[in-house]
Amino acid sequence: MDGYNKEFWKVLDELVNDSEIIIDRPKGTSHPKYPDFIYKVNYGYLKDTSSMDGGGIDVWIGSGEKQIDAIMCIVDLIKKDSEIKILIGCTEEEKEIVYETHNETPFMKGVLIRR
Repeated sequence: MDGYNKEFWKVLDELVNDSEIIIDRPKGTSHPKYPDFIYKVNYGYLKDTSSMDGGGIDVWIGSGEKQIDAIMCIVDLIKKDSEIKILIGCTEEEKEIVYETHNETPFMKGVLIRR
């Protein structure tokens, strides 16, 4: 199975490298619909890509070296969807913040898959 995993990360690298990263919710800003929610890590999307919610593929951009180090697989009971979020350059502390962000309510749960 390792060969399959390597191919997954290789294709994901290619997708990210060939896409423009748009950070539309910088660290320290509030969510547009939920003003009490403050982003603790830069959040955005890959321009000209598509995800289950109709927007671009979501990315968390950390303060480390700009390479893909993990993904979050999310299930959202309110939106009744699932999607992945790509973590790029996230430190261990930032990975923990992203994990907690996607698991703090009973309506959304996620698993962190490390590279």
